[in-house]
Amino acid sequence: MLTAFINNSVLLTFLSVVLAFGGVLLSLKLFKNKLPVDGGRDFAFNGKLSKGKQRGAGIVFVYVFIIASLLFVEITLEMIFYYIVLFLGMLSGYLDDRAKKPWGEYKKGAIDLVICALTSGAYIYGNADNLSLSFGFFEFELHWAVFLAVSTVFLWFMINATNCSDGIDGFCGSLSINSIIFITLACKLMGVGGDMGALSIIMVFAVMAYLWFNAEPSTMMMGDAGSRALGLFLGILLLKSGNMLLCIPFCLVLLVDGLIGIFKVSVTRFLKIKVLKNIRTPLHDHFRKNMGWSNSQTIYRLNIIQGVVSFCALLLLTK
Repeated sequence: MLTAFINNSVLLTFLSVVLAFGGVLLSLKLFKNKLPVDGGRDFAFNGKLSKGKQRGAGIVFVYVFIIASLLFVEITLEMIFYYIVLFLGMLSGYLDDRAKKPWGEYKKGAIDLVICALTSGAYIYGNADNLSLSFGFFEFELHWAVFLAVSTVFLWFMINATNCSDGIDGFCGSLSINSIIFITLACKLMGVGGDMGALSIIMVFAVMAYLWFNAEPSTMMMGDAGSRALGLFLGILLLKSGNMLLCIPFCLVLLVDGLIGIFKVSVTRFLKIKVLKNIRTPLHDHFRKNMGWSNSQTIYRLNIIQGVVSFCALLLLTK
């Protein structure tokens, strides 16, 4: 850990950014042909266009993120737990990316739930004095067992919402960066989060390097290896903010885009009720297919909406 030898925070940040961005950029160039190849998606709008592209690039930027974090961010037991669960989230996604036959929804959902429970336990271990939910001016302290259940479900939704948003070149990566930056600014404003700010910088530049290859027309995709890890990272960042409900303003587009599909499928499958018949899901497919937006229009417009909502939320936090 280089923090033991370098006391200059600016230099540490600079070195971490260089390693994160340069490491991912170089690794994706060198190991591109080692990644699995996408077979296209039958049910997504223009899903066949992804056929033949390298998939699972998330394994690279998550690996580099963990290495850079271990080198340039102070090591604590809590942080080690987070690196482990992020690795497990990435690994489960990558194994699915590589599988000849995609894993079933229930298998992936169960694995996600276990990882989320472990993550919640890690948070409770390091933050036993900050187990609460806030609604405006009202704050409710929760018993650790209740908090464990609530935060596990919350993290599960974050993972799956982010995973569902990964359907357009550059969309999931850019929107995740958008949310990470604003959540980190909110944490800075509130004086919470600890070293999560340093981790956010590393993650942002690691994902930026991936976006170099994922910009339309892309040559590779993050796959479940990347989207699941990003969703979990966003969830951890929100937990460390002290109020997981900040996901509503700062991850609004990700949540609406991804969870509306989960809601529609769940209600139809388990309650046998057809809802949102005229809404194509994920929502970004509705904008492209039903409203005629181009890929670029969808990415820019939804990122702009998220940026405006997040900025307004930051203003409210200053009062």
